[in-house]
Amino acid sequence: QVQLVESGGGLVQAGGSLRLTCLASGSSADRISTMSWYRQPPGKERELVAQIFSGGQTKYSDSVSGRFTISGENAMRKVYLQMTSLKPEDTAVYYCKGTSRPFEYLYWGQGTQVTVSA
Repeated sequence: QVQLVESGGGLVQAGGSLRLTCLASGSSADRISTMSWYRQPPGKERELVAQIFSGGQTKYSDSVSGRFTISGENAMRKVYLQMTSLKPEDTAVYYCKGTSRPFEYLYWGQGTQVTVSA
């Protein structure tokens, strides 16, 4: 099993920065091959923000490319989402998701709230 815990959310003014952290633990944490950050704005569906793969490759949604950076350490047991130039439309609950090999089990964290004021 894998447990994911996010932290680092909060209230920030537009143009500011925040860094989110996702910590993975559990007996299967060393099988995580992909870590992803999703977000769910109020009244909207959850959307993919950024991913990091075991080989170090990263992917970003168009809406955050150039402003957010995903990184990981400790064999992806700790993953960060550095968010800069934040906009009010970045306001959402941010979730961490881990995908494990070989059966691609999915694990979700409980989410952390990010609020960007205008």
